[in-house]
Amino acid sequence: MTDRKEGEKQSFITEARRSQIMNAAITTLDEIGYVNASLAQIAKRAGISTALISYHFKDKNDLMDHTLMMLVQESSSYVLKRTATAATATEKLRAYINASIAYQGTRPQHNTALIEIVFHARTPENVPYYKLGDDEEDPMHAQLKQILLDGQAAGEFCAFNVLIMAFAIQGAISEYMANVNLIAQVDMETYSAELVNTFERAILASR
Repeated sequence: MTDRKEGEKQSFITEARRSQIMNAAITTLDEIGYVNASLAQIAKRAGISTALISYHFKDKNDLMDHTLMMLVQESSSYVLKRTATAATATEKLRAYINASIAYQGTRPQHNTALIEIVFHARTPENVPYYKLGDDEEDPMHAQLKQILLDGQAAGEFCAFNVLIMAFAIQGAISEYMANVNLIAQVDMETYSAELVNTFERAILASR
């Protein structure tokens, strides 16, 4: 029992340290970008030694891979938790859009870090991450498609190509993350409300 408790304690400490390092990586990416985000720079912001980072992660690529996974998992969990509590497909779509924009708007560092990794990190074969295919469907995209399919099945939504509509909605959401001029001119509540109204007008079935 004592050994198990000790093992759980060590596991907790390890996860806490890894989380600290990944959060420092996010801050570093936001401040100086992927190219300049060396382990030394990340260690400086974490207040630890470079050797300690190397103990938990093989190298910069390994750290960035885990940081990217954490960013994707956090955003997915935030949005999916809020869509799960909505009753109808229409309410779920509103929750999906509102939660997606809210997550982005309240975590600008996370958005910058994600973009920096996706557009600058490369595989061992020198392929940029943004050019990679993915055998597993993005849970956010899968959830959005299911909402649209459920809405059509329930008669809430009209007939349209679900795949195209899902990408259109995600593209409009992502635009707020990437467009600095848009963020400067439109607050996230206004943008979110306008997206909801725009897509509802496009997909709601006639009453």
